[in-house]
Amino acid sequence: MSERTGECSMHITGEKDIVIQTKDLSVSYGEKKAVTNINLEVERNTVMAFIGPSGCGKSTFLRSINRMNDLIPGCQVTGTIEIDGVNINDEAVNMEALRQVVGMVFQRPNPFFKSIFENIAFAPRFHGIKDKAELEGIVERSLRKAALWDEVKDRLHTSALSLSGGQQQRLCIARAIAVQPSILLLDEPASALDPISTLKIEELITELKEEYTIVIVTHNMHQAARVSDQTAFFLMGELVEVNETSKLFTNPEHQQTGDYINGRFG
Repeated sequence: MSERTGECSMHITGEKDIVIQTKDLSVSYGEKKAVTNINLEVERNTVMAFIGPSGCGKSTFLRSINRMNDLIPGCQVTGTIEIDGVNINDEAVNMEALRQVVGMVFQRPNPFFKSIFENIAFAPRFHGIKDKAELEGIVERSLRKAALWDEVKDRLHTSALSLSGGQQQRLCIARAIAVQPSILLLDEPASALDPISTLKIEELITELKEEYTIVIVTHNMHQAARVSDQTAFFLMGELVEVNETSKLFTNPEHQQTGDYINGRFG
């Protein structure tokens, strides 16, 4: 991403190939601080899970990565969030370009009141793609990547609302990747789904990290353990600990982390 134009340029920012880096990031809503002085790095093509009790700041932090918090009146952000070395809070950053690079999927499926095809084609059309064949190719590729193509290929022009909850959530993932982001933010993407649909979403996350860097907020400890490479534990707006998921779950450095993982609070 260029500071002047907002265009995406992929490059290695260090030995670990860090794609997201925050420095002393704090977010406040009026007088209330939601997150305080967060310093965190996310490596490219990995899955980072954010865990912690409700209200600990993990969703606020997630929304900061594509500046969704800008839409909340009274929200103030200090510190920096760098994506490929560019501070996305800089006034020169183009918001449309940023949200092409950083896609987001929310807790509950939110398909548009349109057909399956139009849900996927909407954003590419908005960004100037008009050719029918090109749009058809984008729709098919996106649905295939979201493991949904075989289930919907014969009813692309029916309402997206006719899909099951799990299918709708995979449709929302396909919609997010239709504009070819490099980062996917998932805010509890399976919390409203049944166990079978949840498993499909988790399998999909594992597949997608081959192409995308994924950050997921989850209350489900087992889910974090299954899908993530690294896990960050938040408590009362602070980042308590971040480590490889296997290490954080089996040998946490802080007692608060162990207490939360073992269900003593939260």
